[in-house]
Amino acid sequence: MKPKFSPGKNIAIKVPSHEFTSTVNFYKNILGLNQKVASSPDEFDSVTFEFGDKNLWIDKIAGISQAEVWLEIQTDDAVEAKQYLEEQGCLIRDDIEPLPSGFNGFWLSSPSNIIHLVNE
Repeated sequence: MKPKFSPGKNIAIKVPSHEFTSTVNFYKNILGLNQKVASSPDEFDSVTFEFGDKNLWIDKIAGISQAEVWLEIQTDDAVEAKQYLEEQGCLIRDDIEPLPSGFNGFWLSSPSNIIHLVNE
């Protein structure tokens, strides 16, 4: 049975450390997006903006050479979704970034290497 998938509420832009300040400035001061107060369990610096009905996270990531866009997908059953996606030949990327203990979800890569957080 195919699980139900829908867009999540979060978009993350993983930005190299040397571009973090100028990227935050772009969204905050040049575009004038509203900055949100948001907490994250992650160990890296993050700034969050309102982006329509989504949250736009700008994450400062050491050791990468270019920005990456990561998307969130919601499902009604994460275990079933993971099994279904694996059966479809999709690449599960649980190694990409640690998730909080007890988190009901996983990392997925699209065929073009866009990272997706799939969660309930």
